[in-house]
Amino acid sequence: MCPQISLISFLGIIPLTPEEFDRFCGQLPATTNVIQWGDASVWKVGGKIFAICSRWGKGDYPRYGFKCSDIGYALLLEQSGMIPAPYLARAKWVQMGDPGALSDEDLKAYITAAHGIVTAKLTRKLRKDLGLDG
Repeated sequence: MCPQISLISFLGIIPLTPEEFDRFCGQLPATTNVIQWGDASVWKVGGKIFAICSRWGKGDYPRYGFKCSDIGYALLLEQSGMIPAPYLARAKWVQMGDPGALSDEDLKAYITAAHGIVTAKLTRKLRKDLGLDG
């Protein structure tokens, strides 16, 4: 009998871990983290979600989802392994449907951009209260 190994291990793909995701999101300005929707790590700025790590879907690997610009949403969905985020696609959210669909560096850049998109939509007063306006 052959030992069972995951496709991720077989392919040598070692995507960003959930712990690394949480550390990275926690370093962005004025962020908060809650565990909700069954054990998803949900990151917010000003009470608004900008990134999620979940295990929604088939396969034993983390799924990273984040808010996008209109252009980013269209471009990312053309990329292999990226899908509209469940329940959030109408708000221009994508999810990594396959591990390694984005490099760690690209994922971090998109999460940083998502933080900026959500921050820009907060009220001026809230941005000031959170120390996000210079």
